[in-house]
Amino acid sequence: MSVDKPMATLLVNIDVDDLDRAIRFYTDTFDLRIGRRFGRAGVELLGANAAIYLLVKQAESAPFPGSTSPRSYGRHWTPVHLDFVVEDLEGALAKAEAAGALREGDVAAHAWGRIVMLADPFGHGLCLIQFSEKGYDAIATSS
Repeated sequence: MSVDKPMATLLVNIDVDDLDRAIRFYTDTFDLRIGRRFGRAGVELLGANAAIYLLVKQAESAPFPGSTSPRSYGRHWTPVHLDFVVEDLEGALAKAEAAGALREGDVAAHAWGRIVMLADPFGHGLCLIQFSEKGYDAIATSS
């Protein structure tokens, strides 16, 4: 079996306004561990397929030059979110809720597995996914 060499390295950056709270949430929920610390400006979390960087950004600050919408940590929508693949959906959901995640619906079953949608304590959407034996192959078609 050949493994394609990645063309790019993926880093995940998550803006938060309370670094200690964010560290507790992501380490308690997903068993991640702290890699490097960047003073009070951020921290690197390791243990996922990609490094996750929690970056301190103040609420109501501009997310980019010229922005007309300030950064908000209330529940917000963006077309990009995180999916965490887990072996035990109920166990992972219990850990996430205990750490401060808000469930945004019931667990849904699909041919490829089960999913539940959540929001982290900073308003970012995320999903927990437990794949079936075939996973996405259950619905994949050839191109």
